Amino acid sequence: MTSRPEVLWAQRSSESDADKNIVYLTVNVPDIDEQSLKYVLTPTEITFEGEAKTDKKTYAFSFQLFDEVDPEASRSKLSTRSFSAVLRKKDLKSEYWPRLTKEKVKLPFVKTDFSKWVDEDEQDGVQALDEDFGDMGGMGGMGGMGGMGGMGGMGGMGGMGGMGGMGMGGMGDMGMGGMGGMDFSKMMASMGGGAGEAGPSGGEEDTPDSDSDDGGPPPLEDA
Repeated sequence: MTSRPEVLWAQRSSESDADKNIVYLTVNVPDIDEQSLKYVLTPTEITFEGEAKTDKKTYAFSFQLFDEVDPEASRSKLSTRSFSAVLRKKDLKSEYWPRLTKEKVKLPFVKTDFSKWVDEDEQDGVQALDEDFGDMGGMGGMGGMGGMGGMGGMGGMGGMGGMGGMGMGGMGDMGMGGMGGMDFSKMMASMGGGAGEAGPSGGEEDTPDSDSDDGGPPPLEDA
């Protein structure tokens, strides 16, 4: 039994630059068996057929394009996630195609690719996308690095704004409690307040000029 795959499309147009006068096409079927793939592009029509390894279903479609394309200048690529193509429009025009198909009919499996779509009057200055053909555009999951998991108090590195989770005031647990009586809340305050919550309870009162009788080392003189 043949099923219809989800087909996503977007486009760019230009009356002077052929590289920006294109149609983006993505067939959302993962794990297509390369041996079963049949892809035929003519100036007026596109035909696709392929069997998915996962569900053993055959996916296929064929329709006439709204306007002519240049098959020789068009490109396609099969990956484990999908089949993608960039169709080069034959005629250099600034106007968008009003639809993908020649016939003005609604095809439920053909949908707008909003991740690539740019409105016609907003495309000036927008660089043509080419992520399906070399810049690894599908690496979306890399974003944020997930807070570095086991780094504990690093708190996702949130701008290093105060290293709150590191608990500078609680350095005693790390064997630094006897640092000659050094008051970390005062030390950090003198550094400009970048680690404002260094202490376990927000830090002691900020009195950097007061004398200390705790037997610690004398303050360094300014050079």
